[in-house]
Amino acid sequence: MGWVTVEHMRIKYALALIACTGLVAGCSQGGIGTVPESSPAGPVSHAAAESPVAAPATCETEFLQSLSLRHKLAQLLNVGVTGTADAVQVVLDEQVGGIFIGSWTDESLLANREVAQVASASSLPLMVTIDEEGGRVSRVENLLGPEPSARQTAATMTEEQTYQMALERGRGLKDLGVTVNFAPDVDVSSQPDNSVIGDRSYSNDPAVVTRYAGAYARGMRDAGILPVIKHFPGHGSASGDSHTGAVTTPPLDRLRAKDLIPFRDLGPTGVGVMLGHLEVPGLTAPGVPASISPDAVALLRGGIGYGAAPFAGPIFTDDLSGMKAITDRYDIAEAVETALESGVDIALWLTTDDVPQVLDHLESVVASGKLPQQRVDEAVLTVARAKGALAC
Repeated sequence: MGWVTVEHMRIKYALALIACTGLVAGCSQGGIGTVPESSPAGPVSHAAAESPVAAPATCETEFLQSLSLRHKLAQLLNVGVTGTADAVQVVLDEQVGGIFIGSWTDESLLANREVAQVASASSLPLMVTIDEEGGRVSRVENLLGPEPSARQTAATMTEEQTYQMALERGRGLKDLGVTVNFAPDVDVSSQPDNSVIGDRSYSNDPAVVTRYAGAYARGMRDAGILPVIKHFPGHGSASGDSHTGAVTTPPLDRLRAKDLIPFRDLGPTGVGVMLGHLEVPGLTAPGVPASISPDAVALLRGGIGYGAAPFAGPIFTDDLSGMKAITDRYDIAEAVETALESGVDIALWLTTDDVPQVLDHLESVVASGKLPQQRVDEAVLTVARAKGALAC
C-alpha cells in the first residue's frame, strides 16, 4: 500500500468521523439524522414520518464502512518487529493494527523515539505493545532502569508504592511511544522463582495478587498505558511451559476458587486480557488451549460461572508463533483464524514475515463464511475503542 492510498484512507476516515460527530448530535446513542416529534421548525408531518426511509447509520457503521475487509482483518493483528524499518514497512503495506516490541527488537526504535515514524504510516491509531512486567521480564531496563519482580514487589512494597512505581514506569513507556503493556501478570502461584511463572506472580494468595496487580494496573492506566492482565484463566498452578509444549491447568472448579479471582475482580477496571495457551479440564475441548477456545472466550466475555461481570475490553492471544503449545498443532494462518473464530479480538505473534499470507487466508475464510463478517466487525470495533479510534 503506497502513501497515496494511506492518505486516501485517512481522508475517508476523517470524513466518517465528521459525519458522525460534527454534523449530528446523539451519535453515541446510535442515531444519525433523527428528528424529534417537535422541533424549532415545527412538528414533524405524519405523512413524512410514515414515508419509507433508509435505516439511520451510526458512528460505528460509518467507521466500519470506511475500511476494506483486508484493513479490518489487519487491525486484528499485533506482530513483532525487528526494528523501525520492519515496523514501518508492515504498517505501510498492510495497515496492521499493532506492533509488538520484543527482546529481539532493535532498541533504537524506542531509544531514538522512532515509534512516531511508524505510527505516521498508519491511517488509524497504532497499538504499540510490550512485555514490561519488571524483574526478569523487562524490555526497557537499559532505557528506564530495573524494576523488581512482582513477587519481590509484594514482599517489599506497599500497594501505594506499587502504584507510584507503575505510574512512573508507565510515563516512561508512554514517552518511548508504547501504548499497551502486557502486564501485570495476575497468575496466582507459589512456583519457584525461576519457573515459568514463579516470581512473575505477586503471591499464592489471590487477594494479594488482586491488590498489587490492581495498583500496578491503575498506575499504568493513569500514565496513559493500557494494562493487559494475563494469563486467563490462570497459569499459576499449571503443569508445563507453553513455550515448550502443552500445558494443563487444574480443573475449572479449582480455578474458580483461586486462579480466576483476580480476573473476576480486575476485569471491570479498564484492562485488556491475554489468554494463555492452557488446556483446562472442564472448560476447553481436549487439545484446544484457552487462547483459541470459544469456551474460554465465552467464560471471560460472559463472566457466568465465576461470578464476574461481563468483560467488554480487548482480548489478546499469547504469542501464536513461538510457543510449542500452539506451533506443534497449527501453522500461523490456522492459529490466527482459529483464535478469531473463537472470539478473540487480537492475534499476537512474533514476526512480520507471514502477515500477507495470514491476511490472504483470513480473507478467504471470511468469503467462505467460516469466519463470519459480523465476528470481524465486532472485533474491529472492540480494538478501535481500545485504541481511541472511535469518537462515539
